Amino acid sequence: MQHAVGGPQPPRPGHGQEHAQNMAAGTTGHFPMPAPAPVQVPTAPSSGSLPGAAHGPIAVLLIGAAGAGKTTIARHWADHRGVPTAHISLDDVREWVRSGFADPQVGWNENSEAQYRLARRTCGFAARNFLANGVSCIIDDAVFPDRPTVGLGGWKRHVGPGLLPVVLLPGLDIVLTRNAERSGNRRLSDEEVARIHGRMAGWYGSGLPIIDNSHLDVEAASAALDRVVIRSLQGPPIW
Repeated sequence: MQHAVGGPQPPRPGHGQEHAQNMAAGTTGHFPMPAPAPVQVPTAPSSGSLPGAAHGPIAVLLIGAAGAGKTTIARHWADHRGVPTAHISLDDVREWVRSGFADPQVGWNENSEAQYRLARRTCGFAARNFLANGVSCIIDDAVFPDRPTVGLGGWKRHVGPGLLPVVLLPGLDIVLTRNAERSGNRRLSDEEVARIHGRMAGWYGSGLPIIDNSHLDVEAASAALDRVVIRSLQGPPIW
């Protein structure tokens, strides 16, 4: 008796055992998933090579206050690289929580803190998985210099010592203008924006590369980020 084309097919001998072996080996379908490992400190690229072409995948952490332009610039930078690159936005991941979302603007509490920690850890898992599969990534987050344990220290634990942090620090007037163009829970009060911007100034003197994008459009700021990343690959900052 023949089965009609497209109809149910009889199971192959040993198919269930093969499926169980695949699952035990950590595979999904027929595609093996490599175990993610923390990104290591990258080696310098060869002269004239595309960023990412000579040293394997890299992970960049773009730091900036609300309104600094970090998400827009990170997305543009990832869009225009010559090698596969992913953009991971902490705020986007944090807002995956729909019911029960803890909005820090309503009041910073243990729930909003826990959701930020969960989002950072999720971003770290995603970054390590991209890197394990040969895809570079750029993560954007408002990391404060006066909170190293939950800031850079946390990101270093999640992603690895090869993470390249870069700070976007435009002037306060620019940040206030950009924040005013926002809507929903992404828009903060002027007082909160000024407070965050003041705390970000603590990155001066930290040794991390800083880009003042006050008078740079997105394309120019992305090009500046590219130059900073290339320099960092030649001599990664100590942090």
